[in-house]
Amino acid sequence: MANKENKHEVTIKIEGDSWKQALDKAFTEEVKKVNVDGFRKGKVPRDIFEKRFGKERLYFPAVDYVIEDAYVKALNESKLVPVVQPKLNIKSVNEDGVELTFEFITKPEVKIKKYKGLGVKKEEVVVSKEEIDHEIHHLLEQYSELKTKEDGTVENGNIAIIDFEGFKDGVAFEGGKGENYELEIGSGSFIPGFEEQLIGMHQGEEKEIEVTFPEEYPVSELKGAKATFKVKVNEIKEKIERELDDELFEDLGMEGVNSKESLEKEIEEHLKAHKEVDTENEYVDKLLEAVGKNTEVDIPEEMVDEEVDRLFHRFEEQIKMQGLSLDLYYQFTKSNEKDLKSHLEKEAYNHVLYRLMLEEIATLEKIEITPEDANKEADSLAEKYKMEKEEFLKAFGGVEMISYDLQMRKVIELLKELNK
Repeated sequence: MANKENKHEVTIKIEGDSWKQALDKAFTEEVKKVNVDGFRKGKVPRDIFEKRFGKERLYFPAVDYVIEDAYVKALNESKLVPVVQPKLNIKSVNEDGVELTFEFITKPEVKIKKYKGLGVKKEEVVVSKEEIDHEIHHLLEQYSELKTKEDGTVENGNIAIIDFEGFKDGVAFEGGKGENYELEIGSGSFIPGFEEQLIGMHQGEEKEIEVTFPEEYPVSELKGAKATFKVKVNEIKEKIERELDDELFEDLGMEGVNSKESLEKEIEEHLKAHKEVDTENEYVDKLLEAVGKNTEVDIPEEMVDEEVDRLFHRFEEQIKMQGLSLDLYYQFTKSNEKDLKSHLEKEAYNHVLYRLMLEEIATLEKIEITPEDANKEADSLAEKYKMEKEEFLKAFGGVEMISYDLQMRKVIELLKELNK
């Protein structure tokens, strides 16, 4: 919980015309929800409504109409700047008015003992010959050609075109059937033991394969179950790895790449660019970690909880993009929402800590962003993402968020300079 210094209660009373108007709005909506004999729905007079259901029925719906104005009033009167969504309590409510209490959590005091000359060094980026050779091998595999094996049997690395149907206790189960399915032997994409038992089969051969589903299999009725698959090999294809020749260079379509040497140089530059980004990110993380060790701050629990929620929803969106749901993720990992949020707590704490640190350094170093700088940055980013400026600002959270983001990036750049 927040310390007393960061926790503030602000009480606001809404009464008079403002409360009367809110009650009137509440009646307009609530009367549509009730049935009274002798009146059409939504046409019950106010006095009859209040006698039948009580004036109290309107109080809480009316509160919804005054919360926003009460919140603005609380901010203006208290001059406080909350750092998390405030908690709202209804202290009292009656026909004369409502008394609302907002619990504001404000920014904690941040003391940074040291943020200059921390001795954090950026690692030198090196690309080894082994890494280049690995990428070339991967590229040759990617552009390999498939050729049907006229003779011979299924071998590791081959593509087997199969029909299959799975049975548990002699009964076919849902999702266990496929026709002309392309399975790369050795890919590990099927149930453990399945692919290995195809090795040695001929084209046209049929076979029964016995397997055991893993305990962590997402379908509950198949977890740890023994199953039999009836399999037929329709065709066998083998990969023919390409050579580093003119035909491959033409297929690659890389500008200036027409030899092994030029391909190696292109791959080296590509790997180096990726490593530069990773190394830069690691360097910044180490810098922030070092400043964090020299920072004293009592972070309110509410700030961390709010960041956990943000990371949780971001994670949910990420796995949706991969075609998964949270329920499926929980099944795979044998976890639940509480476990996931607990796992995110350390990352959330560091996010809040680093944000507070950077804001304090911005104050100490007098790093400010002018409206002109913010708008120029907004123009640049809107053009980069090929969006209209207003559309981009709406998606990003407004020019204030652009200004804040730019300020934080400038602080990080300064930190790098101060720790060279």
